[in-house]
Order: sequence, then structure tokens, then C-alpha cells
Amino acid sequence: MQKRAFLIVLDSVGIGAMPDAAEWGDEGSHTVNAIRNHPAFHCPNLFNLGFFNIDGVGGEKTDSPRTCYARMTESSKGKDTTIGHWEIAGVYSPKPFPTYPNGFPKDLLDEFEKLTGRGVLCNKPYSGTEVIKDYGEEHLKTGKLIVYTSADSVFQIAAHEDIVPIKELYKYCEQARALLQGEHGVGRVIARPFEGEYPFKRTPRRHDYSLMPPESNVPAIMKKQGFDVISVGKIFDIFAGQGFTESHPTVSNDDGMDKTMEILKRDFHGLCFVNLVDFDMVYGHRNDIEGYAKAMTAFDARLGEFLKGMQEDDLLIITADHGCDPATPSTDHSREYTPMLAYGKKLKEGVNLGTRNSFADIGATVLEWFDLPTNEIFGESFLKEIVND
Repeated sequence: MQKRAFLIVLDSVGIGAMPDAAEWGDEGSHTVNAIRNHPAFHCPNLFNLGFFNIDGVGGEKTDSPRTCYARMTESSKGKDTTIGHWEIAGVYSPKPFPTYPNGFPKDLLDEFEKLTGRGVLCNKPYSGTEVIKDYGEEHLKTGKLIVYTSADSVFQIAAHEDIVPIKELYKYCEQARALLQGEHGVGRVIARPFEGEYPFKRTPRRHDYSLMPPESNVPAIMKKQGFDVISVGKIFDIFAGQGFTESHPTVSNDDGMDKTMEILKRDFHGLCFVNLVDFDMVYGHRNDIEGYAKAMTAFDARLGEFLKGMQEDDLLIITADHGCDPATPSTDHSREYTPMLAYGKKLKEGVNLGTRNSFADIGATVLEWFDLPTNEIFGESFLKEIVND
């Protein structure tokens, strides 16, 4: 039997404010606290695995957790998707990506307009659902692109699919990505297509264009060594395609778990790296506590199915990339600790690894699982602490 690892990122499932959270405007944030007392929250599988035994999570603990578990600290300077995932994969980012609370500079947008031949609307931080309500009709009349940002390092382009066909929107995003380098190297350029009539509806054909990560990261190292490296969800986009042997885009958490379950049944040798984005995109950013609680309950049910299908030489790690507390006035990401559960038939049970210094410890552990050196990446493996002798 060949070794496999499944790394599942519950996008934005934070477990409490980090010590420097106030510097990011996130003091007191705790995403899991915000949802766990809702009647729709029911996660028996996570409970049995030891999720609530993790330092700082709170709630009722099990006396016999089935996993090794830890609270993960983000050592990089950021709280966004790209920096979080890169650190999980062993990349330390000492500087935050640039953000634009007052919109993008005029000279940058002038250059973007020259490249695309289209004008620009908005140019300010905005909710993705509200921006198409407020600017969608003007976009339909003028053909100008809706360009907006958020508290994160993003350059987002919204366009109606009847006005800007999806391939054309993707081309504009590629042009923006080439433009936004160096000083203006935002973490992601994001295509945000929408459709229908006012108040409009976003389509599932979103596409992210990330900066190219440093070459020393887990997917790139594993691919170079001949392993299978499979992306499910937006992982492929977050790493700009670097290091993956195949990619499976998704339209929802459930679709992501469907695809992950199919991969679980396959014979492969390497890493399946999964992002479940609905927690963040659909519920966290919209301050939807009930929806978030229901999404966690739905994931918990699928997790039960997944555990039954695991093989002898499989490693499962469940974690997150940042927080997005739906109970705060903010709709932005929050600077929080993240959970880590490690499970496998060859792993110990009930090992509390405490609070780790970096998300990158996960990446180092994955490399060591496959007998690969960890010296090229940031982070310290905890594999020896969790594998049975």
C-alpha cells in the first residue's frame, strides 16, 4: 500500500484571537465560539476526534480524543487566504501583501484601462454582493469593469457574463496579474462574474490568480520528487498552479467533499490538498452565523464518511488558514489561531501538541510522512511525536 496524505483546509475556521490580533483590528475574534452554540451546530465526529480538546477552543472535551491535535499560530504577517495557505505549505511571509483601503492608485488603473480597453467603476473596498447591486446597472449601460478590493490584498474584477464573456474576464484578470507585481503585488486578482437582473447573482465561475509562491513549498518539492500532488478547490489557484499534478475545481463545500471522497477511493502516492471555501466566502464574509453553523454540521457528516474510507497508510490533517468571525461587525478575515487534527491508523491518539509556532509545522510533517527532507521549508515537523513506534 502506498502512502497518502489528505490535507483539508476549513477556510476561515479560526479558534480564537492571536496575541497580536488588536494590531489587525481583530481583538476578541473567535470564529468557532461564534457558531458552536447555535442550534444548527452539531459536530459529533469533530468532538470525538478531539477538536474541542485543542487549547483555546473551549466547549465540552472528550476523555478519549482519537487524534493528535494542536493550536496553530500564524507566524507570517497576514490574515489572508494566500499567506495562510503558503505558510501551511512551509512558506514564511515576513511582510504583509499590500492593501488599498482608499482604492488603487490612479496611474495603476489608467494602465489597466489601457490594457483592457475598458473603463473602471467603484475602486474602493466593498462587499462582493453589495458592489454588484450598487454598480451593476451602470456596468450594464457602460461596459466598464467593476474593480474593487477589501481589507485583504485583492484586486477584484466583477462583470456581468452577458457584457463580458467569462473568457474575456479571465483575460482581463491575467492582464491585471501581470501588472500587479512588485510594489503593487497583491496576493490575489479575482474574477467575480455575475448574471441575471438587479440585484444580480454571482456565478460559480470565480477564478483566483495568485502571486507565484517561492519555489520551496510542499507541493513543489513533492512534485519534483515524483509524487502525485492533487488540488481540490482553489488550492491550485492559490499556488498559481505550481507543484500540482492535477486540479479539481469545486463549486461548494459539498462538491469539494464529493471530489475528495472519489480521490480517497483511488490508488495514488502523494498529497491531496483540499480547500473548502464556503465557510469563508458564503458565510463568514456575510456574517451568517446560522449558515456557518449548518456548514460545519454538514462537513462533520461528510467527515464521518471520509474516516471510514481511510486506508492503513493514510494521514489526514484538518486545519484552517485564518479566521472570519461572523459575529463581529467586520465582514473581513480575522487574525486567529487555527485548529490542527492529525489522524491515521498508524498514529497515536490523544496527543496534545499544545500551541505550535507556525502553520508551517504542518507542511514539514507532511514532507517527513513521505520521508522527504524538511530543510528547504519553514516549520518543524511533529511527526515523531504522533506516529506509533
